[in-house]
Amino acid sequence: MLTNSDIADLTAFRRALHKFPEISGQEAETAKRITAALGPLHPSKILTGLGGHGVAAVFDSGAAGPTVLFRAELDALPIPEISTAPWRSQIEGKGHLCGHDGHMTMLLGLGRLLARSPIATGGVVLMFQPAEEDGSGARAVVADPAFAAIAPDYAFAIHNEPGRPFGYVSTRPGLINCASLGLAITLSGKTAHAANPEDGRSPALAIASLIPALGALGTGGELDDAFRLVTITHAALGEPSFGIAPGTGKLFATLRTTHDAAMNALLTEARALAEAAAAQSGLTAAFEIHDHFAASINNPEATEIARRAMDALGIKHGEDNLPMRASEDFGVFGWGAKAAMLCLGPGENHAALHNPDYDFPDDLIPTGVAIFNTIARDLLGAASNG
Repeated sequence: MLTNSDIADLTAFRRALHKFPEISGQEAETAKRITAALGPLHPSKILTGLGGHGVAAVFDSGAAGPTVLFRAELDALPIPEISTAPWRSQIEGKGHLCGHDGHMTMLLGLGRLLARSPIATGGVVLMFQPAEEDGSGARAVVADPAFAAIAPDYAFAIHNEPGRPFGYVSTRPGLINCASLGLAITLSGKTAHAANPEDGRSPALAIASLIPALGALGTGGELDDAFRLVTITHAALGEPSFGIAPGTGKLFATLRTTHDAAMNALLTEARALAEAAAAQSGLTAAFEIHDHFAASINNPEATEIARRAMDALGIKHGEDNLPMRASEDFGVFGWGAKAAMLCLGPGENHAALHNPDYDFPDDLIPTGVAIFNTIARDLLGAASNG
């Protein structure tokens, strides 16, 4: 297990990461820090540039067996941090306010244990994923040709989730996080003088009708197979002027479902509504997809493996506050592997994720490392000379 010296080193590293956050797609320096920290652990190989700035360290036993991937995230958030801690963000307007700095540190702790006590069979992949916060990173990593050589049989991730007791883990087979995407709708017509609006084609009525119509497509409710939620997050119309009847308008909506097939259907319906509203007002409609997250679905076998590991460690666990409406960019790894997400509590009264006063509690690092290490040993064993 980790020594006191390990914990001190890892805590210092986590705080160093915290000081220099980088947002999705811009994690170049974070990736360099991770790569440098992995070098002394002498993994079989280190892959960089996966799906952007992704880094993967492979610990290969050389013996037949499954490949087990453990994932952490590289990116931070474009949110100013409110903190007086010495390790507070040094980058204006950006902060590690979701705990990804802590998740990365857990993987580095696991790497230390793998270096000291090699696995007996199969291989372990420590996957530091880019661009989790906008939902683009996992797809980019899996689509990267280099990923095929390390494609896992099992995949595990831990995300800290405030509102749960410190050190308590929530997990379950089946749905953990909803699928979601951001749909940007642009309606284009023709501007006119405000005195003669009939000379133009305004999107005002179309946007006014779309706001309740899109909301009616998904009103929330129980997180079962029928769950759908559409949230209007932004609307804009023309220019802030009293002399111009608008010719363009924008509407942003976030769509949520409990599985990916349902998302495809909901998106088709939302687009059809917008196209119909545009046609009625003589407008054209254009669409962009942003922040597209697959549903995160826990495989029953992988979930049971994680539960047995936590039982062996004496870690309390259950299914509290699951599934969640919020999304997580881990589900894509479950398309090709038996995957399980674990939600680790930093405390019932801990600041919420994405809040400006959030900070990852360093005392969780040994817990995450122990869970991952036990899963790895249960699946792959330990070499006799380890």
